[in-house]
Order: sequence, then C-alpha cells, then structure tokens
Amino acid sequence: MTTTTLLEEITAKGVSAVSSELTDSEAISMTEQYGAHNYKPLPVNLVRGDGCRVWDGAGKEYIDCIGAYSAVAHGHLNPAIVSAIVEQLHRMAVPSRAFYAPEVALFMKGLAEYAGLDMVCPMNTGAEAVETCIKLARKWAYTVKGVEQDKAEIIVGEGNFHGRTTTIVGFSTEPGYKDGFGPFTPGFKVVPFGSLAAIEEAIHPNTAAVLLEPIQAEGGVIVPEEGFMAGLREICDRNRVLLIWDEVQTGFCRTGKRFAWQWETARPDLMSVGKPLGGGVLPVSAAVGTREVVEVFVPGDHGSTFGGNPLGAAVALTAMAEMEREGLSDRAQHMGGRLAEGLASLGSDRIKEVRWRGLLFGIEVADGLDTKALSKAFLENAILTKETRQRTFRLTPPLIIDEPTVDEIVERVGRSLASV
Repeated sequence: MTTTTLLEEITAKGVSAVSSELTDSEAISMTEQYGAHNYKPLPVNLVRGDGCRVWDGAGKEYIDCIGAYSAVAHGHLNPAIVSAIVEQLHRMAVPSRAFYAPEVALFMKGLAEYAGLDMVCPMNTGAEAVETCIKLARKWAYTVKGVEQDKAEIIVGEGNFHGRTTTIVGFSTEPGYKDGFGPFTPGFKVVPFGSLAAIEEAIHPNTAAVLLEPIQAEGGVIVPEEGFMAGLREICDRNRVLLIWDEVQTGFCRTGKRFAWQWETARPDLMSVGKPLGGGVLPVSAAVGTREVVEVFVPGDHGSTFGGNPLGAAVALTAMAEMEREGLSDRAQHMGGRLAEGLASLGSDRIKEVRWRGLLFGIEVADGLDTKALSKAFLENAILTKETRQRTFRLTPPLIIDEPTVDEIVERVGRSLASV
C-alpha cells in the first residue's frame, strides 16, 4: 500500500485546493509539528484578506490591527498592487543583479526621489536594509572619515529593534532576543533612547554613525520629545557622524508623513526602509542615502540574489504611487486623530497611556491587568492585535482605513477592556 505524499497531492490538485481543505485546527497542528517554534502565533488561522479585514477558516471576520507590523499599509490585496504584480509576472520576475533591468532602474530613481535622497541599494527584508546601512557606515568611516581600520563604532538606543540577525540582536537590550546566540559583533555603543546628552557624550573620533528608530515601534511605541530628531541632526553634523534612521516600521506614511523624520528637520545620511514598500505582497527593502555615503560601495562589496528584482521593483513603484494617489499621509493623520479621540472617550481606567503618531498606536494597559486575558478578549471581539513590550498593545491597521472602521475598533477595544 502506498501513501500519497503532500507534494504528489499538490501536483494533482494545486496549492489552493489542498490548502482550502485544511481545517483551522489542522493548519495550526501541522504548523506546530513541522515548523520551528520561533513564533507563538495567536490561535487564529487566516485564509482570506480584503482591505482592513481578514477571515479565518470558519468564516469569522476580524479587523486587522496588526497589519503585518505596518507591511500591509495599503490593505490586503490592494487591487492596483495585485494588478501590477500580475502584469509583471508576464514579463520578467528575477533575472539577477548580474544584469540591468528597466523596472529596477525606475525603482531606484523613484525611491530616491520619494525619500529626498540620492542613491538606493535594494534588499529584501528590513534586517537586510539595516545590515546594509551598517556596512555602508563602517566603510564610509574608514574610507572617507579616516577612522582606523576595524575601530568604527555605531551608537544605538536602548530598547531598540532593528531586526533579528546576529549582528543586530547583539546590540539589542532585550534579553530574549540575544540569549543563546552569542558571541556578538563588537562596535556598538548603547545609550538611553531620546537623550541627546547621552548621544553627544558617547561620540568620539571613531564614531561612524548614530542608528535609531524615529519612534520605537517594537519597543512599545516610544515617541521621543519634540526637538529630539532635529537636535540629533545638529549633533551629527557638528561631529561629522552619520545619522541613520531605521524607518522600516515608521516609514511610508505610517506616522502621517512620508517618513517619521520629516516631522522635524532631520534628514538622514542613510535610511533603512521596507515593509510597506512591498505593498503587502512581497518582501522589498532598501538602504537609501546620500551619494557621499552610498558611493563607498564598489562591485563585490555587497549583494543579494533577490534584492532589486523586476517583480519586487514593479510592486514597490506601484506601492509608492498608490500612497501618493490615495493621500495616505493625510489619511494617517486624520484617522489617527480620530482613533486617539475615540480611545480617550472610553475613559477606561484599564488604559495607563496611549502613545501615538499618525496610525502607529501603543495602548499601554494598567499595571496588574491580565494581558493574556485581554489578548483573548480582543480575539473574541474580532480584533487582531498583539502585546509588545511594556504591557503595550500595538495598533497598526492598514492606512486605507475609513472612519466607520476606526469607530468600530474603538468600540471593540472598549468592549475587550471592560470584559477583563
């Protein structure tokens, strides 16, 4: 007696047919059996998405307030982005950066113009974009600034989150991200986030750059005091140190500006971008910067098999064009203000603090409140969010959200809080 393997079944029926036959419990069980346990998902099996809403296999509808951590800024399966990816699939997908491609040329020019910077190094994930910025900053320090070889240092902030590579987790201050993964790459100095005095004190002749998130999203939506970003730009200029903003989660209209640094005069020398750049359908990221810095790369210095492919480029160009056409920066400001007013109107003593900018929200709950029970209550009330650090639940819904859906989120959050 022979047993049909999964791949034989896929060959016979196709992926969509086989996946649609799985129940929610079967999908969860299979994931736990065969997948590495590097995630602890909420017990929801999502099978369909449209705009701001998603559905599980039993047909229950949820409002997606995670939005793939800002990656689904355009909503699930935005029609213009889906159309672009289908059209490009009939032309060329991945030919390798060993050759030129018109879509990649347009992508690099389009992203440079959108960001107000000069040059682009395409990558795939946010962590890759950050690693690229680190390499660029170090080589700039050695070849332009004159730092002694292998002595360059980069200043980072406490509570940071820049990705999951061994280099990046090595300068994290979150024990769970780094325990068991050492030894780590040297060359990083950690200072309190939001402290200009601490940054200036940490700068010395070997300092290559300061690498920070304009707002710490993963860290609990920590918004620095007004004037911090502009002050940091001035400090970096005065000390000939590069300013690197990690805008992977805060970029592309999330905070009500194209990029969060634009709330002040704080143009970076380098910037890592990603998540929404892929339109919610592909991983697309990049390091973007001034010509003086990015030109230190020469052939062979850096690369990526998929970084800068025509398929991703077509999606990213469409994603940026849609942001402009839909006015997503203004929408994020308007809808964010409405959401903030709605949460304040709840008057709940279960909310300790709401921190926000645009449609990037962190709801810190009162000490002693059972956050596991609250997570369960959110699911029962069909709202998808997850706890991050500091007992904070992050809300990053798609930027295409409308007023009725914002009001619905407020009502469901209030109902969930009241039930715990």
